[in-house]
Amino acid sequence: MIPIFSHYVPGRLIFLAGLEALVLVLAAYVGISLNLSDPGAEIARGWLSMPPQAIVFVVGMLALMTSMGLYQPGISDNTPSTGTRLAGAFVLGFLLTGVVSYLVPELHMGTYQLGGALVVALLGTGIVRVAFIRWSNLGWFKSRVLVLGTGSRVMRLAEFAKRNPNHVVVGYVALRPTKHYIPLPHVLPVAPGETLLSIAKQHEVDEIVIAVRDRRGGGFPVQQLLECRLQGVKVTELATFFEREYRQMLLESINPSWMVLGEGFRQGWTRRVVKRLFDLAASLGLLAIALPVMVVTALLIVLESAGPVLYRQERVGAGGGRFTLYKFRSMRNDAEEDGRPRWAAADDDRTTRVGRVIRKLRIDELPQIINVLKGDMSFVGPRPERPFFVDQLTSQIPYYALRHSVKPGITGWAQVQYPYGASVDDAIEKLQYDLYYVKNHCLFLDLMILIDTVQVVLWGKGAR
Repeated sequence: MIPIFSHYVPGRLIFLAGLEALVLVLAAYVGISLNLSDPGAEIARGWLSMPPQAIVFVVGMLALMTSMGLYQPGISDNTPSTGTRLAGAFVLGFLLTGVVSYLVPELHMGTYQLGGALVVALLGTGIVRVAFIRWSNLGWFKSRVLVLGTGSRVMRLAEFAKRNPNHVVVGYVALRPTKHYIPLPHVLPVAPGETLLSIAKQHEVDEIVIAVRDRRGGGFPVQQLLECRLQGVKVTELATFFEREYRQMLLESINPSWMVLGEGFRQGWTRRVVKRLFDLAASLGLLAIALPVMVVTALLIVLESAGPVLYRQERVGAGGGRFTLYKFRSMRNDAEEDGRPRWAAADDDRTTRVGRVIRKLRIDELPQIINVLKGDMSFVGPRPERPFFVDQLTSQIPYYALRHSVKPGITGWAQVQYPYGASVDDAIEKLQYDLYYVKNHCLFLDLMILIDTVQVVLWGKGAR
């Protein structure tokens, strides 16, 4: 994982994006050169000064491929899904590039030019993807990790490590006789006099993760860990490793001192100003694009059932304050006639026919633009919850109140990474993503969430 403005991005995906960017640059030059009398000379000059058409084509295609989820961790291993998304990105690329060429004559690319560029780009990215998957399966991009500890804290790590493409856990080492919470075959035997450094060298370990809770009594091998570090083996706390590799914060591994003394949790007027400007720009842009859809949605709601078009509900915002949230009504008027709040379930029978569609496409969330413009919400942030559930979850889940240190959002890191929550267990999972956002939020992460939201909507990920 490589940190970019506090947000961790898989290095293998940065490498893949770089390769495909080179393919797109080459494809753009091939396309632009198709109707030139001396294409070789133009291309030679172009390497030093990229034509604006090439820049727009490359940046636009990378943005479309990202919004299609082609740079999500693990997507490169799913060949059928990758092919569908890649084809969709190039179809949209052809249409959008044509529109841009028509609206901005300076960026015009002829049909033959654009078609040639897209053919070369599609073939090139297809070859790169196939090679990349093969290299990944050979383990070229995977780091080797040794975990120090076999207690309850490593259960979650062991579960996640099975499907993580960035590293492989070579084994777990117990410091003292204790109950093992992972299968015994994964616990490495330690011979008398054997050190962590010798184990690390034997298994070609790149990093040691400390997952030991009790470090008192002289049993913690500080000197051995220092020797490993001096020999080039990284040594990392479980909380930091989990945050970096899985981009969430494991509740069982964090403590107040780690949060206070570590990096992150930055708040300041500069960040607030930048975030507010981003909120206004994103909300007004979305409103301009989605206004026709919102009008049609309102008409369909009126035609299907009696009742208000907009659903108003009290939610908890930044600092624990309360505000009125606006959504398109997607349920019957008597959805909670007993007055008792309930979690939304999959295939909820309270949902109307129009409601099922707009919830699947996240159209019901669009009126929250009003809340963003009013300043009650941000465009990106934790999902705003109802006071009833906030009181319940705060009493049951440690650090839950920390998610209210920033404004809630229409979309957010937890929303694009995890399905819609419908239980306390789901709330715990989403809180771990929310805490990652609270700790590392920046403009770059907001932009990445915005792009991820597009692919969540397009592929109906996690909707209910």
